[in-house]
Amino acid sequence: MRLPLIPLLIALASPMAARSLPPPGGAAFAPARFSVETVGSGPDVILIPGLTSSRDVWRATVAAIPGYRYHLVQVAGFAGLPAGGNARGEVLAPLAEEIARYIRAEKLDRPALVGHSMGGTLALMVAARHPELVGKAMVVDMLPEPAALVGARASGLGGLSDTLRDLAGTEVGRSLIDSAIRLFGDDPRAKARSDPDVVARAIRELAVSDLTPELPRIRSPLTVVYACPEPAVCAEIDHSYAAAYAGDRSTRLVRMDGSGHMVMADQPARFRAALRAFLAP
Repeated sequence: MRLPLIPLLIALASPMAARSLPPPGGAAFAPARFSVETVGSGPDVILIPGLTSSRDVWRATVAAIPGYRYHLVQVAGFAGLPAGGNARGEVLAPLAEEIARYIRAEKLDRPALVGHSMGGTLALMVAARHPELVGKAMVVDMLPEPAALVGARASGLGGLSDTLRDLAGTEVGRSLIDSAIRLFGDDPRAKARSDPDVVARAIRELAVSDLTPELPRIRSPLTVVYACPEPAVCAEIDHSYAAAYAGDRSTRLVRMDGSGHMVMADQPARFRAALRAFLAP
């Protein structure tokens, strides 16, 4: 199933409003590339939203599954949070490193990582590059090679993604990003709340990334929840996810029928059941 490339990459998550909050407990380490809000008490769970999204995409899920201390991440430059450390240079790899540093600074004992879309890419990066820090990981609707979502390969998208990145500061680029967000997102004001340059650089990095070779480095249990919007395409999607995650033979694949990319919103009851099972000791 192939979908338009740029809109799908831009729409890797639905944007929602958020507040910028400092890290919990007055910790000495203050992340520059994201902010964190903690909710509840219990075993630690880090929730990472996707492209342009705020931490609010997780609110209903958190409220429905008490008994954990949730660390709600919001990426700087998305949904109204100033670009901060993401104002220049690479976005994804430095973000993953800063999440790992946050886990160490907060002395979290092998927390669970849950990431939607681009957040899933970040969860995979942390789990593969810092396996000693992660207790378990869940990826929601993301492949290790994001370009494969549209039937492409990362090796063939460099020029196209560079063009989008270069257009981000122009009226044409802003119009393109705005149109895609309006088409796929829930909030038409998203463009005004997300930094177009940060968004474009993140898209570029997603388009040329392939974490497939890193999957064998993951030592923690990995669950991948993925969407199937209609029965006619489920077999193809099943094959794509099974093949993509074959490098980690312990990966548990969970399909959500009748769902679009925003699985948490489209199938909330089923997603929460999957998350409860994932978080259970």
